[in-house]
Amino acid sequence: MENIRKPVKTVSGRRTTDGAGVRLVRVFGHRNVEDFDPFLMLDAFDSTDPADYVKGFPWHPHRGIETITYLISGRIDHGDSLGNRGAIGDGDCQWMTAGSGIIHQEMPKQSARLLGAQLWLNLPAKDKMCPPKYNDLASSRIPRHNGDVQGNRRGNEGGVRGAAVS
Repeated sequence: MENIRKPVKTVSGRRTTDGAGVRLVRVFGHRNVEDFDPFLMLDAFDSTDPADYVKGFPWHPHRGIETITYLISGRIDHGDSLGNRGAIGDGDCQWMTAGSGIIHQEMPKQSARLLGAQLWLNLPAKDKMCPPKYNDLASSRIPRHNGDVQGNRRGNEGGVRGAAVS
């Protein structure tokens, strides 16, 4: 392979709480955000104790960013100020573009295990005031590949094709 980049920094997450008391691991965000731009924050959550997460993330605003939640196990209900409602479960993804501004909530439901991650992505300046929108990506629409991925992504040589891959 040519032009393999070397890691510049290694980070370790720290345990914290967010929302109404959800216990999670903040991998990056806050003081080191400039090191990862356009990625603003990465949280990971993994618990078999509903007390760690059922209080959720009640109504709160976002603007100028996108939030991407990938849920490996569990269920999270979503609602927003545009009237969108949805739920993601095992293997699903929720992609919300806050754009010019949105108020939303994410409320995990009791399950055997809640396991997943959420990434906040800073929108480019030209897109910060775009209309807000919300997308569920059901696990059935997310391509899977069991093996090595090689070749170029745009031409799909050795790559994965599917509804969630452009």
